[in-house]
Amino acid sequence: MSDPQQSQPAEDTFISHLVELRDRVIRAGGAVLAVFVCLVYWAPNIFHLLARPLLDNLPAGGKMIVTDVTGSFFVPMKVTMMVALVIALPVVLYQLWAFVAPGLYAHEKRLVMPLVGSSYALFLAGMSFAYFLVFPTIFRVMAHYNAPLGAQMSTDIDKYLSFALTTFLAFGATFETPIVVVLLVGMGVLTIKKLKKIRPYVVVGAFIVAAVVTPPDVFSQLILAVPLILLYEVGIIAARIFIGKDKETLPVEDMAP
Repeated sequence: MSDPQQSQPAEDTFISHLVELRDRVIRAGGAVLAVFVCLVYWAPNIFHLLARPLLDNLPAGGKMIVTDVTGSFFVPMKVTMMVALVIALPVVLYQLWAFVAPGLYAHEKRLVMPLVGSSYALFLAGMSFAYFLVFPTIFRVMAHYNAPLGAQMSTDIDKYLSFALTTFLAFGATFETPIVVVLLVGMGVLTIKKLKKIRPYVVVGAFIVAAVVTPPDVFSQLILAVPLILLYEVGIIAARIFIGKDKETLPVEDMAP
């Protein structure tokens, strides 16, 4: 008879967590939807702003085209939804934080909030870097490659959106490198001494990643590889500040259980 009486509170707690999770997902989704509704009237202008780096670098006679019947409507809607998500992301992150915060220790709470805030700022920095520097550079290079072929540069708006999203995610994730480094050191997976030791491999890996992601020219590879290397160094500095030097010189025997 004791088991049902003991399991009832646990079941109630589980259901209450599910209800809270549902409420917070609704609030987060409602925030994104509210921003989207406010922006949807300007959806064509928002897409034009996204496409400006390409439009400014198209050669004479080049233009964007629509190959899908509904593309001229849905592509600007997708762009506007993406912008709404980015704007409402602090609310989404806050709802996530509010859900998991009761299960965290005090020192974990002090570390999570700066990490979440800096992650958002770094992701925006990566997107801005891609938009203002990477896009114009890549489009100028592509126009240069097309000219000797006599090919007219006309890009479908849906494919351009896919390219833009992929690039934004790639550079946004790249700019999260300091956060990843701090977390790895904080969890004890790596030490600052080890991070310094593997620096040459990180440099080589950065250029390999840049060669895969960017067009096959040296400058385009540099504009991804160099920030990635610099952000790795920033991560080491941040780990020393937030985690402390004791992680750097922790003896192996002290790590034993």
